[in-house]
Amino acid sequence: MPELSPPSPGAFTEVAPGVHWIRLPMPFRLDHINVWAIADGEGWALVDTGVRTEATVSAWERLFAQAPFDRPLTRIFVTHMHPDHIGMAGWLTRKYGVQMWISRLEYLACRVVVSDTGREAPADALRFYKEAGWSTSAIEGYRARFGNFGKNIYTLPDSFRRLEDGQVIRIGEHDWEVVGGNGHSPEHSCLYCPALKLLISGDQVLPKISSNVSVQPMEPEANPMGDWMASLDKVQARVPDDVLVLPAHNDCFHGLHARIDSLRSGQEEAFAKLRELLREPRRVVDVFPALFRRPIEESDAGLLGMATGEAVACLNYVVQRGEAVKTLRDGVAWYRAA
Repeated sequence: MPELSPPSPGAFTEVAPGVHWIRLPMPFRLDHINVWAIADGEGWALVDTGVRTEATVSAWERLFAQAPFDRPLTRIFVTHMHPDHIGMAGWLTRKYGVQMWISRLEYLACRVVVSDTGREAPADALRFYKEAGWSTSAIEGYRARFGNFGKNIYTLPDSFRRLEDGQVIRIGEHDWEVVGGNGHSPEHSCLYCPALKLLISGDQVLPKISSNVSVQPMEPEANPMGDWMASLDKVQARVPDDVLVLPAHNDCFHGLHARIDSLRSGQEEAFAKLRELLREPRRVVDVFPALFRRPIEESDAGLLGMATGEAVACLNYVVQRGEAVKTLRDGVAWYRAA
């Protein structure tokens, strides 16, 4: 089967009968998200919505003016709570009078984080980043930015219909199975269609980049990396290798199992480098070279935050496996091999 060319921003490509690939622009380093429109009776269902920006609104309005998207929108499925996926869900559900389908934890977690908009950064979060080894200026920058998450999300729908792992949903002429995942977000939902041999993977499996798996200040001892590794095993066991994977970023691809093997082996390689580095006591910010190929600069606040969250996730993983220990000295966490 020839490789599919990605649509230009605000345009679409049919990837299977009744399934359309839409690419929406984003104002970030990762400059696009893929969303999916599925024929659903007399109308069409949407999977993911794009981030809340004027450019996204313009792209949707152009799409709604042309076939097949000039037919009624029937419902919206959201894979998870991050702004590029849920950002326009409130706008779309209200504009078209449709319901949002999402897992319970994703909806509730999003409501909680959005409620931080306008709040002062909590002391627990400032303590978390001090423990990680952040400088005073980096912490002050975080304090100034705190609460920005909700600015990229249109006011959420006030109700939802729940997605659950293993649930089978009829969309149009085909059944789609929900394959749940954890780690990148609380209760991520992939959608697998056996008849069409398609997997809408969201951010659970991406072709060129690995999903960010982070500990957040709200739950500092969490082990999302353990959850993510288990989720890779689940997806590989539940979804055959012959599907066409429809990811949220980059291009559609075949070779699901090989990609999962690569993600798993890459993470194990990072753990091995981390264990070697921990022969001497290290702070969170000291272990970045073991985990990331690019340098992490304090001046890039967004990258620093994601790198810190993922480094803590890796450290919590090895600590909870008994491979490392954590001690606090003057409010800073130090880790060493057990």
